[in-house]
Amino acid sequence: MATTTLKPKLCSQLLRSSSKIITFSFSSWFKPPPPSPSPSSSHKHKHKNKDYDILYTISEAIINSSLDSSLKRILPSLTPNDVINLINLNPLSLSPSSLFSFFNWLSSHPPFRHSLLSYSAMVHHLATHQMLPQVHSLFLFLISRKGHNSASDLFSSILQTMPTQYPIHHSSLLFDALITAYADSGFISDAVHCFRLVKKHNFCVSLHACWYLFDHMMKHKSIEDCWEFYLEILNSGYPPKVYNFNVLMHRFCKEGDVKNAQWVFDEIPKRGLRPTVVSFNTLINGYCKSGSLEEGFRLKSVMESVRVFPDVFTFSTLINGLCKEGRVDEADLLFNEMCNRGLVPNGVTFTTLIDGQLKNGKFDLALRNFQIMVAKGIKPDLVLYNALINGLCKVGKLKEARKVIDEMYAGGLKPDKITFTTLIDGFCKDGNVESAMEIKKGMIEKGIELDDVAFTALISGLCKDGRVHDAERMLRDMLNAGFIPDDPTYNMVIDGFCKSGDVKMGFKLLKMMQSDGHVPGVVTYNVLMNGLCKQGQMKNAKMLLNAMLNLGVVPDDITFNILLDGHCKHGSSDDFNIFNSEKGLVTDYASYTALVNESNKALKDRLKR
Repeated sequence: MATTTLKPKLCSQLLRSSSKIITFSFSSWFKPPPPSPSPSSSHKHKHKNKDYDILYTISEAIINSSLDSSLKRILPSLTPNDVINLINLNPLSLSPSSLFSFFNWLSSHPPFRHSLLSYSAMVHHLATHQMLPQVHSLFLFLISRKGHNSASDLFSSILQTMPTQYPIHHSSLLFDALITAYADSGFISDAVHCFRLVKKHNFCVSLHACWYLFDHMMKHKSIEDCWEFYLEILNSGYPPKVYNFNVLMHRFCKEGDVKNAQWVFDEIPKRGLRPTVVSFNTLINGYCKSGSLEEGFRLKSVMESVRVFPDVFTFSTLINGLCKEGRVDEADLLFNEMCNRGLVPNGVTFTTLIDGQLKNGKFDLALRNFQIMVAKGIKPDLVLYNALINGLCKVGKLKEARKVIDEMYAGGLKPDKITFTTLIDGFCKDGNVESAMEIKKGMIEKGIELDDVAFTALISGLCKDGRVHDAERMLRDMLNAGFIPDDPTYNMVIDGFCKSGDVKMGFKLLKMMQSDGHVPGVVTYNVLMNGLCKQGQMKNAKMLLNAMLNLGVVPDDITFNILLDGHCKHGSSDDFNIFNSEKGLVTDYASYTALVNESNKALKDRLKR
């Protein structure tokens, strides 16, 4: 390119801008030329003028919106250093958005490639003009390209391209954006490393950025790392917040680490703060859930001693802890204490108390509290209704349980799967299988699918009612619904068929059981053994015993006594005398074999005579 004379306007703008550059200083280019320039200095001057021409050409192309045509010739030789000069010198005072558009345009025009320094120079320019969304977007792109463990390189590049006399608030905005971009990208370790680098170089990180990073750590890092970082924030001079201590305690308690939660709690007064009722409640809840109920009550006493008054949550938590330990009378006393203090129990409190009383057999007390709850205008929720129905079913008050369902509908609540399953189980245990089947039909009509508990209850009820074929069909329905019956469920149906004399069907169910991946245990074989012996199939019973042994299933005393009972009932009179005296005493295979051998010997002796 031929060297041209710089336009006066451009020269003056370059002179004004050059003093602001820390990395790329061009002030020497504007000094008057020496009286007798040497050839080498003349060459340098021409080179500098060439660089100026490039900046001027780019700037005019941007202004005239003619990038493709005007820069076609110089694009192959354009370098990231030229872009940095354009950003920092900006000879024609281009708007920040224009420069940013050109910057992005270059990214899509190979062979040009931006460098980390050119990106950093652009970021500084955007931050200076408060274009924070664009700064954040550019950082996200850089982080996606650089990946993990890139914080040091990116931070170093930002320092290297930072203009002189950079306003403090601009640097704070920039580093805040970098930290939040790393956090948003999920690179929490890099974000923390950035925070430490910023503090090490005596720059500022806003309080907002600290809490933003802390919140992301709470979602993605271990609670130990979060606690360590929070202490680092506080030790850097940032003001503590009780809210953050409470959040940390809650996370420790949620993970079952009440010991560390206590340490966090103890740190609150050390930082000049006063624990709130939420602080106490969080720790009390943690202790109660971990089974340390006495520690929960100790903290309640501490609360009252420092005039932080327990609220409804405090009492509800302790009542729940007492109910879980079966101490329902103490729970009732604590409930009365709460009411006497003028605190109004809410639905959670009543539900906790009533559910605990129902589970511990205090039905009358639970019903009284339920009536008090309704009288106070507190609407029972589905959880409480289900607990009440379960309690009624346990004491055999199934008609009352059905009335509760009518109350639910009247109150605008729809029974759920738990409600219906509880009723099905209750009716089956009460021997009223027909009512249970009606409820099952109603569930299906309402589009509520049966779960494994409901299927198992129905199978059990049908077996007890002698409807073994219906039980077998229900077992197949259970399998078709995607549930795998457990061993006791299979054993119930197998036992039902064996007791009805259909041992063959019992063995078919054994094969079905094995095809489902079950390894039948001694109970299953005992059920089949009992069926064979009752029919006098002693040879088949012996074969089943050998099969058990070959499969590694160890017979128990019940196995041998079933066999002895079979020998007594279906053997010779000698067998009866030998085996009958030993029934209930045989506990191992050796004893059983000895008895069988004795019986065989007696039979041979009788034949010889």
